[in-house]
Amino acid sequence: MASRTCPNDDASLIKSKKRVADHGEVFTPDWLVEKMLDLVRGETERIDARFLEPACGSGNFLVPILRRKLAAVELVYGKSTFEKRHYSLVALACCYGIEVLADNIAECRANMLSVFAAFLKLAETDELYCAAAHVLSLNLIHGDAMTMRDDLGDPILVVEWGYLGRGKFQRRDFRLDKLTGMAAFREEGTLFAALGRHEIFQPTPDRYAPMTVRDLASQAAEPVA
Repeated sequence: MASRTCPNDDASLIKSKKRVADHGEVFTPDWLVEKMLDLVRGETERIDARFLEPACGSGNFLVPILRRKLAAVELVYGKSTFEKRHYSLVALACCYGIEVLADNIAECRANMLSVFAAFLKLAETDELYCAAAHVLSLNLIHGDAMTMRDDLGDPILVVEWGYLGRGKFQRRDFRLDKLTGMAAFREEGTLFAALGRHEIFQPTPDRYAPMTVRDLASQAAEPVA
């Protein structure tokens, strides 16, 4: 089901009858989004807490989550420009979304990037802006969460971004279908219940060297529009 940011006009809760029929696309009112996020306030205000919205629409859940995370960055790292910039990217890199409609995922990327850039007062030529655009191009996926495949029919990859400190980020890729399937192994009473996380959730064979903001920016094909 696709979801989108809710305008003030209640009559706009449905974008079109065809999209509702074809994709179950509906709007979630902003006030309801905030109340739902308040139920997990501790996580939404934790900079490195990871969130995945499997029908992210234009970002009506992910955008306020990012705003809350950035507020936490300001509170903790606001006095250090270096730390504020890098932990803001950590906050962004912990937000994930999957969306079946191409216009929605493009809008979601643009909305998230706009909030990020406004918070740090970034120009589009700033390396951090380009790095954020690259992260969003990987974290916000045009695909179907039900089939766990992207718009090209390939298995959806979830990119884990780890912050190593001193401006270095580590990337690891995981297949979504492997993550969700293997999660069942941890259930009590199963043969795999005693296994540690490192023994179950294995990344893809791809290996990435630690990357700086400049390295990430260089991989951005083009700014998110």
